[in-house]
Amino acid sequence: MDFNAFVVSLLKVAPDAISDLHFKVGGPPLLRINNNIRPAKFRPFAAEDTERIASVFLTKAQRENMGSVRELDTAYTLPDGQRFRVNLFRQRGTFSIVMRVIAKTIPTVESLGLPPVLKDIAAEPRGLVMVTGITGSGKSSTLAAMVNHINHTRRAHILTIEDPIEYVHEDKLSSINQREVGVDTESFAEALRKGLRQDPDVIMVGEMRDLETVDIALKAAETGHLVMSTLHTVDAAKTIGRIINVFPPEQHQEVRHQIAANAKGIISQRLISTKDGKKRVPAMEIMRSTATIRNCITDHTKTALIRDVIEKGREVYHMQSFDQHLAELFQEGVITREVAVENSANPADFERALQFE
Repeated sequence: MDFNAFVVSLLKVAPDAISDLHFKVGGPPLLRINNNIRPAKFRPFAAEDTERIASVFLTKAQRENMGSVRELDTAYTLPDGQRFRVNLFRQRGTFSIVMRVIAKTIPTVESLGLPPVLKDIAAEPRGLVMVTGITGSGKSSTLAAMVNHINHTRRAHILTIEDPIEYVHEDKLSSINQREVGVDTESFAEALRKGLRQDPDVIMVGEMRDLETVDIALKAAETGHLVMSTLHTVDAAKTIGRIINVFPPEQHQEVRHQIAANAKGIISQRLISTKDGKKRVPAMEIMRSTATIRNCITDHTKTALIRDVIEKGREVYHMQSFDQHLAELFQEGVITREVAVENSANPADFERALQFE
């Protein structure tokens, strides 16, 4: 089996609609199409099939000692330039592989259907910008679009730290260096620490996984860099709480002040099905830095009020809650009423609000 040709044939099942490929022993390849898992028309895989596929992603040294390989994150590129983020793991003693499809072209704010205010947030000269959401919510694509905007509009040095590298950027107005954890650097924290000596203007950290990375990122934002990263949180208030709780309790108030002083934007997103069911679009909560927002961050008794402040700041600051964006997508005919209500924060309140639109 020519692996590259096999993958190309699978992608042809639903061009532009497949987000992931799954390979495991005992079943045929599985395709995630518009967020639904569907089997491909192919025979069930045997253990030697997935082992053969796994070997494609391994180095020579790893192939010589495959028994010691338990899991692996990497990237893979087909001859035609199609890239994938790959996770290789063992289950019941055999290999399973998941390949996430990465768009061939660098996404833009327009191509992803993102609110234009994201360009304003990306244009911030310094501070902290977080893109949050569950796995598979499009965080990496949104970050790539924001980096792409900076690359085309600002003469800057952009440093990315990723695991693995997904979108490969080319220098435009900016100079971009992309470092891959495990290949170019030992860890996010190590690359971020050393990165401060590499004269960056913008630092994109694939994920803030531990206290050391979060601490260095906050300090980098304080010292004049624009730091962009992701977290697996569902909204602005929970993102702030997650960052604070990484630190010991005695530092919580100090960290609140750091976040308040440096957070330029928290963008929380999820992907939801369009009216025709053919694709998914992002629904977003967008928080920007205002005096009231900063007060809500520093005063722990007011953090829960952030969503209300976001909704009141829509006209002046172009902030928006999930419910506001869902209502907009429904009114524009992009999504159904049912999908809008299903994804709202409070379905009963959301239904009543729609009646008065």
